[in-house]
Amino acid sequence: MQYIEPVHVQRLLDTLKNRELYVHLEITNGAYTSHTDKSRLVAANFIKNVPIRYSHGSISGSGPYRVGLKLEQGGWVFAEGLTHYDERETDRIILEGHDHDGKLVVALLLGPEPF
Repeated sequence: MQYIEPVHVQRLLDTLKNRELYVHLEITNGAYTSHTDKSRLVAANFIKNVPIRYSHGSISGSGPYRVGLKLEQGGWVFAEGLTHYDERETDRIILEGHDHDGKLVVALLLGPEPF
């Protein structure tokens, strides 16, 4: 994983648009943080291997970044707080957001095969 290069990620998003894909999206502020700090609100979401097709995908921001995918059915998928991507991927996208301690807080994966 390396820091996001928006131009490269945008190229990947453009390459994958209008294709049948699977999305994995998870966001958490630390599912286990309440074990060490009872005052902390734990929030998370998780979807995996949901089929989607998007007509427009874009990356925005100056870091951390946000990716928005406009679905053909009219809805949207957003992931915000993205900091890293897997530069070795060519037929799928793996994006992650890490906090100042290096812990994963958001992940967005898109590809033609289930994850």
